[in-house]
Amino acid sequence: MAAPALADELQRFVQHLRVERRLAERTLAMYTDALRWLQQSAVDDGVDLLKAQAHHIRGWAARLRERGLGPRSIAIALAAWRGLFRHWGRERRVLHNPVEGIRPPKSPKPLPKALNVDQAVALAQQVPATDNPALRARDHCVVELLYGCGLRVGELTGLDVTASTTAAGWIDAADATAHVLGKGRKRRSVPVGGPALAALRDWLALRGELARPDEPALIVSNRGTRLSDSQVRSRLQLLARDAGLPTGVHPHMLRHSYASHL
Repeated sequence: MAAPALADELQRFVQHLRVERRLAERTLAMYTDALRWLQQSAVDDGVDLLKAQAHHIRGWAARLRERGLGPRSIAIALAAWRGLFRHWGRERRVLHNPVEGIRPPKSPKPLPKALNVDQAVALAQQVPATDNPALRARDHCVVELLYGCGLRVGELTGLDVTASTTAAGWIDAADATAHVLGKGRKRRSVPVGGPALAALRDWLALRGELARPDEPALIVSNRGTRLSDSQVRSRLQLLARDAGLPTGVHPHMLRHSYASHL
């Protein structure tokens, strides 16, 4: 049996996520499934979604658990629902967000190895605390490449602007592919998503304001030389702090997030 179609107002929100937020197709598919479940739950209970309250959301989330969904899947569903009501709030269609404050079941893992969807999006959208447009573009590019491509920090810092026989790695923007030197000095290629490519273009437009004329590195420090692994870690910590995320955010956590959100 074909899945029920989303109502027009939910379809418009999905289109907003695709065009304005530029979410990856896999994430869009998960959000669409979550919105379809939200829509069906509201129909089953005779609730107008625009009038949904927190107790409705808790009940519908509980049904997801009854269906056998794990904490991560329920977290993704809640992220989709929360985003929908935030969007409606900006349009002044609802006065409050009934999903705010509602948390998914705790994961059995004592320490998270990956950011959840909300946290990853918050980190990607966090504007670096600097007045320098080039540094803002660079830090945004760093986050998008780590999260959007699943690069290791050493692979990221090893990227050069252009391909060459001496380059450890480079990005072929036309082919939307990153070519990197990974563990064991083995070459691998990974796809580069739309948000990462957009962030890369923004950074390349301003890179010349920081990079030394003879510096081959793609990602450079404010001194114009290749950014080090430790500097990347420090920048992520500052961005995570400003975004209100838990302490301990590190590059490998974004790599885990990339794998878990596919």
